[in-house]
Amino acid sequence: MGDMLLVIDAGTTSTRAMLFAADGTCLGSEQRDLTQHYPAPGLVEHDAEQIWSLSRAAAAAMVAQAGGAGRIAAIGITNQRETIVFWSKRTGRALAPAIVWQDRRTAEFCGALKEAGHEAALQATTGLLLDPYFSATKIAWAMDHWPQLRAVGDDLAVGTVESWLVHRLTGGLHVSDATNASRTALMDIDSGRWDDGLIDLFGVPRAALPEIVDCAGRFGETILFGAPIPICGMAGDQQAAAIGQACTNPGDTKATYGTGAFVLTHTGADRPVSRHRLLSTIAWQLGGARAYALEGSVFVAGSLIQWLRDDLGLLSSAAESEALARSVPDNGGVQLVPALAGLGAPYWRPSARAAISGLNFSTGRAHIVRAALEAMAHQTSDLMAAFASDGAAWECLKVDGGMVANDWLAQDLADMLNLMVERPHFVETTALGAAMLAGVGCGCFASLAEAAAMRGQVERFEPRMGEEERERRLSGWKAALGHVLGPH
Repeated sequence: MGDMLLVIDAGTTSTRAMLFAADGTCLGSEQRDLTQHYPAPGLVEHDAEQIWSLSRAAAAAMVAQAGGAGRIAAIGITNQRETIVFWSKRTGRALAPAIVWQDRRTAEFCGALKEAGHEAALQATTGLLLDPYFSATKIAWAMDHWPQLRAVGDDLAVGTVESWLVHRLTGGLHVSDATNASRTALMDIDSGRWDDGLIDLFGVPRAALPEIVDCAGRFGETILFGAPIPICGMAGDQQAAAIGQACTNPGDTKATYGTGAFVLTHTGADRPVSRHRLLSTIAWQLGGARAYALEGSVFVAGSLIQWLRDDLGLLSSAAESEALARSVPDNGGVQLVPALAGLGAPYWRPSARAAISGLNFSTGRAHIVRAALEAMAHQTSDLMAAFASDGAAWECLKVDGGMVANDWLAQDLADMLNLMVERPHFVETTALGAAMLAGVGCGCFASLAEAAAMRGQVERFEPRMGEEERERRLSGWKAALGHVLGPH
C-alpha cells in the first residue's frame, strides 16, 4: 500500500486535488476554476460534468506527482454541501445542471411550507430550517420543472457532489456520507436514515437517493488512475474543516471563511437543539455512531471580496483588501451588509438584499473594502451571541479558509469577539480533514484523535480593542442590519 493520501476538494468556485503525507505535510496541489452560471437573478448553477472532468484532471495531476497510483494509500473527498446533482445510473452522465447551495429559486416554496406549518416538524427531524439553502426543495423544484428527470424513471440518481464524484470514480457506486446527507433536509439525523415523511413532502423519488454511509471506511475503489486506489474518507466541506481543525472534543469551535462563512461547535454524541435559529447537524459518523455539531451559516464571505474585485473593480486582487483596510483608521461611517444571496443564520432571510450605507464625498474605496471586511466580524459576533444563547458559548475560535490569510481580518475577529482566535499555519483545513478521514478509513490512523496530529502548528491572535470601540462598531452594524431586515 502507498503512503500518501489524495484529497479531492470540490468547492464552489474551484475544484482541487491535494496530496498529503501521513504527518500532514502538503506535498502538492492542483486547482481548476469552476464556472458558475447565473441563468436569472437568484439562480446559481454548475455544470456537473465540468465538476467531474476538472476534479478528475486535478487528481490525475497529483497521482502523477506522487509517482503513480501505487503510491496512494487512499482518496478522501470533501465538497460544497447542499449543491444537488442529477444523473443517469446507467450512463453516469448528468441529466441537468447542478443546483448550487447559494441558489434562491425555491424561496417562495419555502415560504409556503412555513405558512403551512411544516418547519417545526422538519427541524425536529433534520435539525435544519425551511430555506432554499438545503437540497430538498431544490430536488422538488427540479422534478417539477425538468421533465427529463421524470422521463428516466428508476434510472435517475440524485445526490450531493461527493455522491456524484464517487459514482464517476467507481463506475456506479451510489452512496452519500452522513454529513452530506444531513444537509439535504431529507435525513432523520437521530436514526441516520432517510425520512419517508419528508421524502413524500418534497416529492423526491426514493429510488434515486443514495445509501447513507460513514465518513471513513472503504467505499469502493477507482481504477481510473492506472491502478486501484480505495476511496476511504468523505465529508461535507465544513465538517471536514472542523475535523482538520481537530475539533474532536465537545465545545471545540471552528469558523471557515471561504465563499461563505460557517461556524461549527462540536457537541459530541448529544444532538443539540437550537432555539435561536442555528442548525443541528452531523459532525461525522464512524462505525455507525454519529457525533453532532451546532452550526451557523453565513452565505457571503469570500464571495463578497470576489464581487468587489470582479464586478465593482474596487480591488485588483483579494490580497489587496488587507492593505486597503490598514490604509484608513476606520470605515469612515460606511456599513456594508453583505446579503448578496440573502441572509443566513441567525436571521434566515432569503429575500434580504445587500446594502452599502453611510457614503459621502470623503468616502474612498478603502472605506468600502474595510467595511466589507468588518462585516465578517460583525456577522460572526451575531452568531456568537446565538450560540451562547443555545448553551454553546465559545472559549476560542479556530479559523481557517482563504480569507483568514489576511492578518488584519484575523485580528479584527479577535477584537470584535473579545476572544482568542487561533489560525493554523496550514489554513486549508477542509482538505486536511478529508485526508484525516481517509487516513482513518484506510487504517493509517486508529482514530480521528490520532489523525489530529496532522494539524500542525498554530498562530494566535489576542483581543486588543477596548469595549467602547467594540460597542460603537456593533451599534453601527445593528442599525445598518435593521434597515436591511426591515419589519419581519
